[in-house]
Amino acid sequence: MDKQDTHLTSAEIANLWTSYMNNSMSIVMLSFMLQHIQDKEIKEAVQKSYDIAQHYQEETRSFFEAEACVMPDGFSEGDVHMDAPWLFSDIFCLTYVHHMSKVGMINYSGFLGMSRREDIRSFYTRLLSDTSSLYNQTTETAVSKGIHATYPYLEIPKEQEYIEGKQYLSGLHPLRNKRALNAVETAYLYMNILTNTVGEKLAIAFAQTSTSKEIQDYMIRGKDIATKHIKIFASTLQENDIVAARLPDLGVSSSTTRAFSDKLMMFHMSVLTSAGTGNYALAAASSLRTDLALNYERLSLEVARYAKSGVEIMIKHNWMEQPPKTADRDKLSRKKV
Repeated sequence: MDKQDTHLTSAEIANLWTSYMNNSMSIVMLSFMLQHIQDKEIKEAVQKSYDIAQHYQEETRSFFEAEACVMPDGFSEGDVHMDAPWLFSDIFCLTYVHHMSKVGMINYSGFLGMSRREDIRSFYTRLLSDTSSLYNQTTETAVSKGIHATYPYLEIPKEQEYIEGKQYLSGLHPLRNKRALNAVETAYLYMNILTNTVGEKLAIAFAQTSTSKEIQDYMIRGKDIATKHIKIFASTLQENDIVAARLPDLGVSSSTTRAFSDKLMMFHMSVLTSAGTGNYALAAASSLRTDLALNYERLSLEVARYAKSGVEIMIKHNWMEQPPKTADRDKLSRKKV
C-alpha cells in the first residue's frame, strides 16, 4: 500500500474525534451512576457499558498517538462530583444505557461505512458488535424486570395490499378524515416518544443540579420542548385508537447538589438534540401521511433553534471544542506575501 494510502482520511479523523468526545462523556456519566445503582442485573449492564467505553477510548487514543494527531480534551474526573447524592433511579440508568446504545449503533454503523483503512474498519466493526451486544443485554434485562417499553401492537396482516390512490398521502385537508396510521408511522411516533422521555428526564436532572441560572433556563426549555413533542406524538396515536404502551418510571431524585460540570451537561444535550434531529428526519422520510411529515419538519426546526442556542452558550463560555478542520488555503497564501 502506498504511504499516502495509510493516512487517515477526513472522515476517519472526524469519526475518531467524535468517538473520543462521546466516550469521554459516557465514562463520566456512567462512573457516577455505577456508585449508586443497587440492582445487581442493572449494575452489570451499566458496568458493561462503562467497560466498552473505557476499552475503546484507549484504542481511540492510540490512533491519535500513532498519527501524532492532537486529541480533544473531552471530559474527565474534573467534570463529575462523585460525592454528590444519587440522582438517577436504577430504572433510569438501565433505560439511559439502552437508549445510548441505540444512538451508538446508528453512529458506529455510519462511521464504519465512512472508513477506508482496515484497522479503522476493524475498530468500528468490533465497537458496533459490542454495542449491539450491550443493546441486547439491556433489552433482556428490562424485559425480565417488566420495565421494557413495548411498541404498540397492531393486527397481523393476512393479505397483501397496494396503495390505490394519492389520497393515501393526504392528511392536511380539514374536511377529510385522515387515513389510519400504518405500522411504519406508528413505530416512529412511539420511538420518538421514548427518546424524548429520556431527554426530558435528563434535562430535569441537569436543571435542578446546575448552579447557573443560564444553564437551568436552557435545560428547562429543553424539558418543555420534549414534553410538548411527547404530547403531540401521543395524541396522534390516540387519534387512531392506539394507546402508547406504559413507559418505565424514569425516576430522578430531588437532589439539587451539583453532580456534573455545566460543560458536560451542555455537551450531552447537544448529543441528544443531534440524535433527535436524525430521528425526526428519518421518521419524516418514512411517513407517507403529509401531516406527519410536516409535523416532523416543524418540530425539527424547533429542535434546531434550541440546539443553536446551546452552541451559542458553549461558545460564550469556551466549552465547545473545535472539530478538526481543513486548511485555509487563502490564509496560507497570504502568509507568503
